[in-house]
Amino acid sequence: MARIYDCADRTELLEGLRAARTALGRGDVVVMPTDTVYGIAADAFSHGGVAKLLEAKGRTRQSPPPVLVADLATLEALAEHVPDPIRSAIIAFSPGPLTVILPARQSLQWDLGETRGTVALRIPDNELARELLRDVGPLAVSSANRHGERASSNAAEAEAALGDRLEVILDGGAAGGEASTIVDATPLTRTPAEPARIVRQGALARERLAAVLCEWLAPAEDG
Repeated sequence: MARIYDCADRTELLEGLRAARTALGRGDVVVMPTDTVYGIAADAFSHGGVAKLLEAKGRTRQSPPPVLVADLATLEALAEHVPDPIRSAIIAFSPGPLTVILPARQSLQWDLGETRGTVALRIPDNELARELLRDVGPLAVSSANRHGERASSNAAEAEAALGDRLEVILDGGAAGGEASTIVDATPLTRTPAEPARIVRQGALARERLAAVLCEWLAPAEDG
């Protein structure tokens, strides 16, 4: 069964981060808070850890998890190309509930599943999450629930959903409760470039994205 670390308590915060580091380092999964929902996380470069994440979720390799990073520099290091309009959107809405799908660098030694050469990247607006990301590096993260069930918005819900499949839950209080908006930016990397598309509408409103991306965001009926 998982141990829940109350990260509002400084001692438990340090113990929890240490326990999470250890678990992730040996290829296990942990639960962490984000600004949107609670996530189940694995080292993005641990093949075994990502496999455990998918197994815990009840998902197949056809549903690869997004990757959370601490900052724009790390995001750009994982993506083969970040088009200027998408970089502007990331700067405008990150940290925050914006996930962008981009071509992954071909040199990366990871296995997130059947990604078709892409990766979904996000910088979460949660200081505890970013502290862990700065410490351990990019994490493959999916919502902390079994596939088809409601996403967890607090540590207790995450424990009820997945507690028998992991050891560490970092309790950072209530999350926002609404998943991120996912934008497929790969059309912008083609020649000739095509507009990006919203493939999941979430916490970041289309209108706010459109104000930054302008003609580089496909109309609503196409997204």
